[in-house]
Amino acid sequence: MENKTEVRSIGVFSLCFLLIAAYCLLLTDVFAQEKKTASKEPTVITSEILTADNKAKTALFERSVVARKGEMTMFADKMLVYYSEEKGSSNIKKIDAEGNVKLIKGERVVTSKFATYFAEPEEKIIFTGEPRATEGENVVTGTKMIYFMKDDRSIVENSKVFLIERKSGGDKAQKEKLP
Repeated sequence: MENKTEVRSIGVFSLCFLLIAAYCLLLTDVFAQEKKTASKEPTVITSEILTADNKAKTALFERSVVARKGEMTMFADKMLVYYSEEKGSSNIKKIDAEGNVKLIKGERVVTSKFATYFAEPEEKIIFTGEPRATEGENVVTGTKMIYFMKDDRSIVENSKVFLIERKSGGDKAQKEKLP
């Protein structure tokens, strides 16, 4: 009788492990399903811990979370991914990122304490908790930053902008001390 219980426990554990592994493979789009004209690049998410809840259609990635897609990389201590299932594939609806959030795209770096990604109706990321964007030596800070991914544009509430102007001779102009 004990052997059947052990075999059943091992089978359930194996099934759960396979379901979680399959789920991870189905999460092919952290920043939403791209438009038909955009390229279908794979998304790779790594973390120390993954907790999947198929009933709630969520996946919680914890500790040293890194999500990469194309030229964009997002880091956080924790990401809660909300998804929908359609025809055997998963589509990201929303992502809540928390703790040491950092988005890198080319030379642009945005940091904050929190970020929320929305796939619909317009693909965007809202950064809160002391958001700060840098590109080269230029810095933008505010209380809330909204980055519209498709249009590559931003809205910053209560903004403070530090621009580094260059003199014609190539020397840097005097600049205000950056925060």
